[in-house]
Amino acid sequence: MRPATFQRARSDEKKRQRAEALMEAARSVASESGVASVTLTKVASRAGVHYSAVRRYFSSHKEVLLRLAAESWERWSATVCAALSEPGPMTPARVAATLTGGLAADPLFCDMLANLHLHLEHEVDAERVVEVRRESTAAGLAIADAIERALPGLGREGALDLLLASYSLAAPLWQIAHPPEDLTDAYALESQVPPDWNLDFTTALTRLLTATCVGLLKPSA
Repeated sequence: MRPATFQRARSDEKKRQRAEALMEAARSVASESGVASVTLTKVASRAGVHYSAVRRYFSSHKEVLLRLAAESWERWSATVCAALSEPGPMTPARVAATLTGGLAADPLFCDMLANLHLHLEHEVDAERVVEVRRESTAAGLAIADAIERALPGLGREGALDLLLASYSLAAPLWQIAHPPEDLTDAYALESQVPPDWNLDFTTALTRLLTATCVGLLKPSA
């Protein structure tokens, strides 16, 4: 096959469109094959451009994933804030279910959470890491604000703690609940693997976050 022809984007609008097209290609690859499968070569192939074209916009595949993570934070924030602003009694169980539901609806984000702080910030220019962190932090603080409004008894610190518990627990629980297909088959044949490990992500995370929320609401000694 002849390599895809590529014309460099000249205007700011063309550059924005090209960057978005590359991000969409990265989303597609990550959603189909998992975060660990994303490379700039695969992104270029999916977008139909030469590898060098991708390098004009992104220094590494980790920068692409960081930007996808920031988008996911903003989606989760919008979902949670909208749900917690709806009428009806607010309880720990409702808040926990809302946080969990937003995460469960975004498998790509859950897959990224296990790698975000350990791996993705390496090999990326500090300036770009700070930019992505700024976007993610703003989205997270909006979630904390919504939690505090829903359950004032938590206070600011409690709302931030519940937010921290949400994404910290989501990372390992998602990996446990969604093992690779070959491991799923192996687990099914292994009598020594406890059935508790075959957990449902939504059920487990909602239960744990509800318990966390109830504990945070207890008056301090």
